[in-house]
Amino acid sequence: MADKKMVDYKGLKVVVTGGGGYFGCKLGRALRDKGADVILFDLKKPEKMEDLTFYKGSVCEKNDLETVFQGATFVFHSASYGMSGREQLNKDLIEQVNIQGTKNILEACYTHSVPYLVYTSTYNVVFGHDEIINGNESLPYLPMDQHTDHYSRTKSIAEQVVLSSNQSPLKDGNVLKTTALRPNGIYGEGEQRHLPRIVSYIERGLFAFTYGTKDNKVDFVHVDNLVHAHVMAGLALTGPNHTAAGQAYFISDGRPVNNFEFFRPLVEGLGYKFPTINIPLKIVYFIAFITEIIHSVVGKYIYNFQPILTRTEVHKTGVTHYFSINKARHEIGYSPIKYDLQGVVSYFKERGHDRKALNKHSSVSPILVNVAIAIIFTLVMLSWIRISS
Repeated sequence: MADKKMVDYKGLKVVVTGGGGYFGCKLGRALRDKGADVILFDLKKPEKMEDLTFYKGSVCEKNDLETVFQGATFVFHSASYGMSGREQLNKDLIEQVNIQGTKNILEACYTHSVPYLVYTSTYNVVFGHDEIINGNESLPYLPMDQHTDHYSRTKSIAEQVVLSSNQSPLKDGNVLKTTALRPNGIYGEGEQRHLPRIVSYIERGLFAFTYGTKDNKVDFVHVDNLVHAHVMAGLALTGPNHTAAGQAYFISDGRPVNNFEFFRPLVEGLGYKFPTINIPLKIVYFIAFITEIIHSVVGKYIYNFQPILTRTEVHKTGVTHYFSINKARHEIGYSPIKYDLQGVVSYFKERGHDRKALNKHSSVSPILVNVAIAIIFTLVMLSWIRISS
C-alpha cells in the first residue's frame, strides 16, 4: 500500500547500523533532532552517546538483528569493513560484513516489515583506475575483475543486492523501498578513520611527496553534508512518488579538487612544509603493489604492519574521478554547505598535534619498518630461489 503523503521521522523507530562509528553516530544525532527514536547498532559503543540508545551487535549475526529491527520504520545501513589501510587486505572479513551482513539486513527487513532502507555505498562501485570527469549515475558498475581491492568489489555487490531488493514484499503485505548513496572522501572534525592516519604521516615525514598530475581532481564530502544527504534520502523514499526508491546517488561537497591541495591547509596549518617533490603515479602504484605482496606473507605470519598505501588508495588519490550531484539535488533535495579544513586543523592542534607542541622523541618511523620488511622479504625470496635452483 503506497503512502498518501511524505512522512517525517517524528516518533518513528530508526536503526543506524555502524552507529558506533564517526558518521553513523552523527547521523543518529541528526535523526534524533528530527524527532526519531534512534537506535545505534554496532560492535563498539560511541564515546558520546548523549540520549541515543545503543545496541551492541554484528550485522553478521542474524540473531543480533532480531530485537533491534522489531517495530523499526527506517534502517540506515552504514556498517562496513575494509575501506582503507591493512583492513583492505582482510578479504574474508570484508566479504562477511559487506555482503553477508547486507543480506542479513535485508532479511531482517523482510521478517520485521521494515519499509525503508538507505544504504551507504561508495564511489568505487563505478570507479577503478580510469579517469571519470563529472560522471553521473548512468555509468555502469565497474566489472568485478577490474577492482583492485575486495572492499570496492563487495560494496558493489552489496549495492546491487540492495537496489534489486526495492519493491520486494514484506511480511505485513507492504513492500520494501531502498536507495543507495555513494560518497567519497569523508572529512570533518573528529573523523577517526582517515585524518588521524594522514596527520600521523605528516608528523613522521611520510607526507613528503605528491604523485599524479597536478591538475587531477577528486571529490570530498564533509560529514555534515553526508548526514544531510541521508536524512533527505530517507524522506524521499516515502510519499506517493517514492522518488528515491531503487535509485543511487553520488554525494559530495560538489567542489572537486586536487587530492594533495585539499590537504595543504592541514599540512601547513600544523606547521609543516607542503611537499614540492612529485613522483610518477606508476612508480607509487608499483610500490603499493609490492607492499601488498609483502603484507600477504609477512602480515599474516610475522608482523601485521600498516601499509603506507594500497593500490586502491593510489588510484583514489592520484587519478581524476569526480561526479555530478545534480541528481541528488533535484530528486532528494540535497543541498551541500561549503566547508573547509580550518575546523579540522583546530581540532588536531587542540589535541597537541601542532608541530611546535610535539615531543621530538618519537618512535621509529613506519616507513623504516616497511623498508626493513621489504628488504628482509627480498633477501628471503632470493635465498629461497638460490636454494631451489
